[in-house]
Amino acid sequence: MLGQSNKVLTWLCRFELGLEKPDPRRALHSALTIAVAYILGGAVPLLPYIFIPKASDAVVISVVVTLFALLVFGFAKGYFTGNKPIRSALETALIGAIASAAAFGLVKAFHP
Repeated sequence: MLGQSNKVLTWLCRFELGLEKPDPRRALHSALTIAVAYILGGAVPLLPYIFIPKASDAVVISVVVTLFALLVFGFAKGYFTGNKPIRSALETALIGAIASAAAFGLVKAFHP
């Protein structure tokens, strides 16, 4: 029974989801690509704090720069995946804004 479910899972991954078994030789390349993307993506909202000494000004610039970056990356995602780029940009920015607002709210709730 277990062997049969593995075959079904393999079939679903390949034909329903369009997923192929990953090439193990690309594991290091994939890991490094993801690491660099996380570092660069995480640096975007932090850069204003490095260059702007007043925190209240830096937070405003950080929000604007981050929303702009989310719009750009969302547009690129939509363009390269064949979806509507404008819609993808707005969805990405909205999800990022909601996540940021939730994180900000949690910090305020637990550290007044």
